Amino acid sequence: MFYQPDPRTGAGHGLPHNPFNAIVTPRPIGWVSTRGADGSDNLAPYSFFNAVSYFPPQVMFASTGAKPDRDGTKDSVTNIRETGVFAVNVVSHALADAMNHSSGPWEKETDEFTLTGLDKGQCESIDCGYVTAAPATLECRMTEIVTLKGDHNIMVLGEVTGIRLADDCIHDGIFDVLRFNPVSRLGYRDFASVTEVFSLKRPGER
Repeated sequence: MFYQPDPRTGAGHGLPHNPFNAIVTPRPIGWVSTRGADGSDNLAPYSFFNAVSYFPPQVMFASTGAKPDRDGTKDSVTNIRETGVFAVNVVSHALADAMNHSSGPWEKETDEFTLTGLDKGQCESIDCGYVTAAPATLECRMTEIVTLKGDHNIMVLGEVTGIRLADDCIHDGIFDVLRFNPVSRLGYRDFASVTEVFSLKRPGER
């Protein structure tokens, strides 16, 4: 089948649910922790997330909705606008339920660390909390906030200023994903955990 997603130019997909998120998969989950100017903490997952460069290391995530108490965006973006920093926590299989619970439309006063029963640590290179049980955390300083086409679509880019790795996830000198089974987002309500890996050499590599 072929369809054009813009309703002005085509009839759409005609399926019960939008297949777009099921096409661009798997997507890593950026579990973003932020702190507002008033000192309040927030934790929320974003599946439009990825690394975008090695040197300096940079990441991005996109917020695609709005809350009625946050003037056209969500808590994460509001806090980052106020303080200029955020942390990205990696979601292990063991943390999947807590991650999902933190995704609710909670009031801006809600501290999702407390809501989910997660222990909160203090980042070292920025003033922000992080999930102590996460296998890895990227501490970031915001470099740019970009307003994207469409309603409430906002992309945040940040430079990684500190990286925290769980010692028990480092094996034979590598950060071993099979030690924690990272969770990725698929389409619809589906998720997946990494339970096996394979390696490929690049052309010409010995």
